[in-house]
Amino acid sequence: MIKLPCPAVLAVLRRNEEVLLVRRRNPPNAGAWGYPGGRIESGETIAAAALRELREETGVEAEFVRVLTALDSISDERDSAADGALWHYVLVACLCRWRAGEPVAADDALEAGWFPLSALPAPLIERVRAVARLAQES
Repeated sequence: MIKLPCPAVLAVLRRNEEVLLVRRRNPPNAGAWGYPGGRIESGETIAAAALRELREETGVEAEFVRVLTALDSISDERDSAADGALWHYVLVACLCRWRAGEPVAADDALEAGWFPLSALPAPLIERVRAVARLAQES
């Protein structure tokens, strides 16, 4: 069984030739590197959700620029809290512009840091590179 899709955001933040990534603490993709992000709360705009998740997970301040793309994320990991259903997120990747702060892992991030596009850490969540290329072109 697959859960109903959950709307979520990714805060895609570039600074010079680096992107900001976090290593996830919780499933799905626990232990893997990806963009800060999470569920959109009821009544929250996409932009507000992206900036909130970025602040909560890294302490970094940014401004919303635009939506880059939307992605389906259907994981083969089972959610133990939902009778073993598969995770399904519709991820809205949001391009953000860095304003202030250095990343410090918080909330559900184990680690956070800036990484050059040529040397992204492993293990890496699927499509991080593709989204980074979209951000680079913007």
